[in-house]
Amino acid sequence: MTVTMIRMSGIAGLNKKHNFVLLVRDADVVGAALRQALAEATPEERPGLERAAALVESTAAATERELCARWVRSRLAAVGFTGDITSVAAVRALRKAEPRLSLVAAVQLQKQAAARPE
Repeated sequence: MTVTMIRMSGIAGLNKKHNFVLLVRDADVVGAALRQALAEATPEERPGLERAAALVESTAAATERELCARWVRSRLAAVGFTGDITSVAAVRALRKAEPRLSLVAAVQLQKQAAARPE
């Protein structure tokens, strides 16, 4: 499943101070493709495809907040941040990873991630 966070400042009225992050989930598309592949699979292919389908289903069950928390942690890891996720340094690292995030958005995402332990 792909999770993409998109900053939507191009919408009228949104700017650096007033923005939001849009979560795009495509688990339904991936799940449908796997179900189609399972329908056409040879007996040798079935176990791997069944496992993949189960992983997509379990990931698709994640809440939006859980996905946001995972995204924040992945962005922090991308810039080498290993400190306390509740720290000011974490907000700085998140904004370094995603420079277009406003301070307000970065703090909100940080709080969501801190509220969802790994």
